[in-house]
Amino acid sequence: MKQENQKTKKRTTIAHTGLRFVTALSADKSGGYWISASRYPARGMTLLEAAVWVSILTLVLLALNASLLFFYRTNKYAVEQSTAVTSAQHGIDRLVRIIREASYSSQGAFPVVSTGANDFVFYADVDADLLIEKVHYYISGTNLMQGITDATGDPPGYTTAEATSTLSDYVRNISQNVSTFRYYDVNGAEITDYSKWANVRFVNVNLAVNVDPNKLPNQLTMSSSAALRNLK
Repeated sequence: MKQENQKTKKRTTIAHTGLRFVTALSADKSGGYWISASRYPARGMTLLEAAVWVSILTLVLLALNASLLFFYRTNKYAVEQSTAVTSAQHGIDRLVRIIREASYSSQGAFPVVSTGANDFVFYADVDADLLIEKVHYYISGTNLMQGITDATGDPPGYTTAEATSTLSDYVRNISQNVSTFRYYDVNGAEITDYSKWANVRFVNVNLAVNVDPNKLPNQLTMSSSAALRNLK
């Protein structure tokens, strides 16, 4: 009996030495069961494996960073181009709306003062008051500019400084040789002699817009037109 107990104790005793082990239930010839343990030492990540994992992670992060930068640069240009086009559209809409309202000045002068490929001066009421303003549209660098001179004094005169503001930016008319203003007479014939400003009855406006001429897409040219309603 004592020998049998020792045998059972020996078969079922498992050393706990901090090592991992696998147990299995086995049957002996006598029909009984005993537990066997297969032990192997617990091991962590080696220095080489850690170096490999760090290298892989670094490559993944570098690839992700490059993708994000490319996405940002591409979309940044698209957003800037869209903003420039929207600005140009607003500018050209305002310009055409005011050209339609060209009127005789508060002094009684003819509505058109001077014409040019990228410069147009005329009289119009831009602020719905009792007096007519002197309006100046022109290209300065890459900006479409608006200049307003108020009529002051009695009798009214246009002697004060011109108040300027930018209507649209990223305008490439000068560098791309695009005429901002084209003028036509009452018969629809184009006026190329700018000294004949008194014959102007219809104005075509063009803006070439591009944030960066060195990048695609190419420039967008926007056009609109206006008839001088107060001139027949």
